[in-house]
Amino acid sequence: MSTVQQSSVDMKALEELREIMGEDFNQLISVFISDSLKRLSDLDTAIKNNDAAEVRAVAHSFKGSALNLSAVALTELCKELETTGREQQLAGAAALLVKIEDEFAQVRRCFSA
Repeated sequence: MSTVQQSSVDMKALEELREIMGEDFNQLISVFISDSLKRLSDLDTAIKNNDAAEVRAVAHSFKGSALNLSAVALTELCKELETTGREQQLAGAAALLVKIEDEFAQVRRCFSA
């Protein structure tokens, strides 16, 4: 694993998870990546449709999966977007989604290293 993206992922916690999961760890990462790509698409659609409830629901789910893999910054960004949806204040949601996409790219590179 690369040390470049340490700020994106808590590497110590991730290594502990790797030890616990054993050979299932790589499948967990694969599922996380594919699910995340779907969530990013769903968030984009929900924001374009001004669907605050869907933004909240998808961001909440994304937040949980990011947290499970110790993707700290991604978790925080998803939490912020979840709050935006809950408060039905989607004015800055598209810009926040760009930050989430960028952070997910960092996390994905970390998992691929």
